[in-house]
Amino acid sequence: MKYVFISLLLVFFASCSGQQKPQQTAPEEEEQLTYAFKMPEIPAIITEPLERADYLVKHYWDNFDFSDTAYVHLPQVTEQAFVDYIDVMQIASYPQVVSAIKDMLKKAEADTTMYYYFTNLYEKYLYDPNSPFRNDEFFIPALEFFISSPASKEKVRPMYLLELAKRNRVGEKAANFTYTLPNGKQSNLYSLVSDYTLIFFYNPGCNACEEIMGQLKSSLSIGYLMKENRIKILAVYPDEDLTEWKNYLSSFPKEWINSYDKGTHIMDKEIYDLKAIPTLFLLDKDKKVILKDTSFDLLENLLRQKIG
Repeated sequence: MKYVFISLLLVFFASCSGQQKPQQTAPEEEEQLTYAFKMPEIPAIITEPLERADYLVKHYWDNFDFSDTAYVHLPQVTEQAFVDYIDVMQIASYPQVVSAIKDMLKKAEADTTMYYYFTNLYEKYLYDPNSPFRNDEFFIPALEFFISSPASKEKVRPMYLLELAKRNRVGEKAANFTYTLPNGKQSNLYSLVSDYTLIFFYNPGCNACEEIMGQLKSSLSIGYLMKENRIKILAVYPDEDLTEWKNYLSSFPKEWINSYDKGTHIMDKEIYDLKAIPTLFLLDKDKKVILKDTSFDLLENLLRQKIG
């Protein structure tokens, strides 16, 4: 599935220079377009990018027929429209996103099949560890709706996922935990003093962990911040096979704090929602979460801004 975020930006957030004329459709193509997704038109009077994004995310589904279950079988139309919707969320204001998500799901209640189709899409794209769009802050209002909606037959799983999503939220203080060093000494997250703390949850030898580690090692931003003693990298092995972990110690830079979770409390008590390994958290000097379960690219871009 291709993502058309750039196209959306060009169409909706470029300067207003007049509406483009719709392309003429040949008669034989009209039937194929019966189920095409129709985007709302943003009034020309709205020119500020944020205001345009807010308008679009609010009215995104205005032309969509939630009672027509044929859309469920047309992922090239419906699922692609949903992916583009998430793109718009990322540039709209958060209060408007929360309101838009709940309004959209309210409309989806018109049909049970359609409602469950979209609840599955929300989990697939906003929670699944393999999704590049995973975002707890967007998933939380959806989960809150699932729990309150009379259309939801299942309440236990959404309640469980909501509890996890609300842990270690961006802007809130990260949960403290104790880590153990190779020499057996112990310390805790809150004892680290630095402008930034990067928590790197990993497993020895996993391919994705190797890739992230290589990116962290070669990052100019991280290298600069470490040289200035402004960032600490706390690598945490959350599992229990210490033999493999000890054999892997030499792979880490000496400047990093390499540790393991003795007793596997982080995993067992789900102190952090490690839906996938590796997982990165960036904290500020007060241990408040700046980035949660983030990608290296987002991390690198933000750190460049901090030192720029």
